[in-house]
Amino acid sequence: MHDTHDHPPRTAPSPPPTAAQVTHCAETLAALEQGIGGVLIGQQRVIRESVVALAAAGHVLLEGVPGVGKTLLVRALAVALGGRFSRIQFTPDLMPSDVTGHAVFDSKSETFRIRRGPIFCNLLLGDEINRAPPKTQAALLEAMQEQQVTIEGASLALTPPFSVFATQNPIEHEGTYPLPRAQLDRFLLKIIVDHPNADDELAMVRQVTHERVGDLLDVSAVVQILNTTDLIALQQVCARLQVADSVLAYAVRLVRAAREWPGIETGPGPRTGIALIRAARAHALVGGRDFVTPDDIKAMAAAVLRHRLTLSADLEMEGLEPDDLMDELLRTVPAPRP
Repeated sequence: MHDTHDHPPRTAPSPPPTAAQVTHCAETLAALEQGIGGVLIGQQRVIRESVVALAAAGHVLLEGVPGVGKTLLVRALAVALGGRFSRIQFTPDLMPSDVTGHAVFDSKSETFRIRRGPIFCNLLLGDEINRAPPKTQAALLEAMQEQQVTIEGASLALTPPFSVFATQNPIEHEGTYPLPRAQLDRFLLKIIVDHPNADDELAMVRQVTHERVGDLLDVSAVVQILNTTDLIALQQVCARLQVADSVLAYAVRLVRAAREWPGIETGPGPRTGIALIRAARAHALVGGRDFVTPDDIKAMAAAVLRHRLTLSADLEMEGLEPDDLMDELLRTVPAPRP
């Protein structure tokens, strides 16, 4: 007699999503993009990449100078998604317990009880994350990777869906700390938020100043598109999109090439290939396709890779950015033919 405890039965793989499921998800994601685009003018790429991250159940690092709409983007996403939203303003004196929560003594019952912190939510906005010291930044690590928080030795599960959208100012700004590499690797994407072009900036100023008192972030025009149950179902559809072996191999070739590329001092780790496939799947779903193409890999490569590699000091002195090397990498590494 065989011992089933030693050899657990293999579960059958989930079937690929139906055409109707893919179409429904693509329409939902398009409505999400359109709703956010109504308040965040001129940031179509940023909105698209943020929606991709949500579909892939990933975390996002948003980098840009103050005033380009990073916080507005996340607040608009929170309204469109429903669920529970929390915001943490990271500061130099922020403690880990301010993020996760802590145990408090209840004098009536003479026992300790857990007071849960703001991390217990569905969408967490970590504002200016690189203004807090590494010890506090590390408080997010377990939550982002394991979907749980440990307080006084007790492990508390976070309710899915759970995504962290953290904003940071460029590292050269005064009063910032570099994020640890272990934490950077937990972010599926690093999205660069640039200044809008002249026409979009004019439209933004016109919209924000029209009959508006003060400068509060106004997301009243955003309507809820889906709820947390809908988002979990959409993420499950995304995870079942087909990826051909040739496309998988292409993603791995890109990551390995980046690791050995001249001028890259610290290359991306093995988790990068996994992140690239997850993001490419979500990009395909946004496009209404049930399979991933090499173009999906190319479209998401910069956002997946840019925070997972470090340039040499010589290249940094020349003013080069990781994206400059990514362009060359994508031109050089051969993609599979359809």
